[in-house]
Amino acid sequence: MYAVIETGGKQYRVSEGEIVRVERLASPVGDEVSISAVHFVVDGNDVQVGDPTIAGASVKGTVVEEGRGRKVIAFKKKRRKGYRRKIGHRQGYTALRIDKIVVS
Repeated sequence: MYAVIETGGKQYRVSEGEIVRVERLASPVGDEVSISAVHFVVDGNDVQVGDPTIAGASVKGTVVEEGRGRKVIAFKKKRRKGYRRKIGHRQGYTALRIDKIVVS
């Protein structure tokens, strides 16, 4: 059984027992999270597609870890002008363990 959920403006394919890194959530480590934006659920041969989401469906998970991803460097330069800009960015994430996919 797997589902397609949306959180943080991105969509993720998740299944029970899986650990997924999503955009940072405002929940501390160990807290339970319920995501109700479920777009697609497959259970064997039973397929449910939302319009845009499935009413009454949710994915329950537990926050396992919070952290920051690897550094991405943005470098700008204009030749012969002496213009150089270097900036780094580390995107925050929340690691969720998917406990249960609930479809009513």
